[in-house]
Amino acid sequence: MDSSKDEVLFVGTAEDEHVEMYLKAIWHIKERNEPVKISTIAKILNIRQPSVVQMLKKLNQQQLVEYNKAGVSLTENGEQVGSTMMRNSRLMEVLMDSALKVEIDEEMVCGIEHHMSKQFTDAMCTMLNHPRKCPHDHKIPKGECCEKANSG
Repeated sequence: MDSSKDEVLFVGTAEDEHVEMYLKAIWHIKERNEPVKISTIAKILNIRQPSVVQMLKKLNQQQLVEYNKAGVSLTENGEQVGSTMMRNSRLMEVLMDSALKVEIDEEMVCGIEHHMSKQFTDAMCTMLNHPRKCPHDHKIPKGECCEKANSG
């Protein structure tokens, strides 16, 4: 048997996905025009507050958030990651709901959103005709493909 045709399995780093979930949660809280508080992050992610504080310190060191006594805010890099994650998950929801006509499975969406490349996301967005809102009526952050479609 030729082993060169074997299927390749990919294991992403859980740490990266964890970071992305925090940034997505902060982005989402900000989107709702609510103050970004440790208790709110903890509630959204279903994580204890001391764990949130620990992660915020890490994210602060990685310059993804600014975390101090004044509160929590995303840096430009953190904003980019949060927006990308939200775009990925909301486009995935549109795909499931509108194109595939299957029930939206949030657990599946959450599993897939971390592994979507920009090329894949833009192709899916184009295929779905650049939707502006997800089935839950939340805005979908625009990608470069949306800008190009609007200018053409």
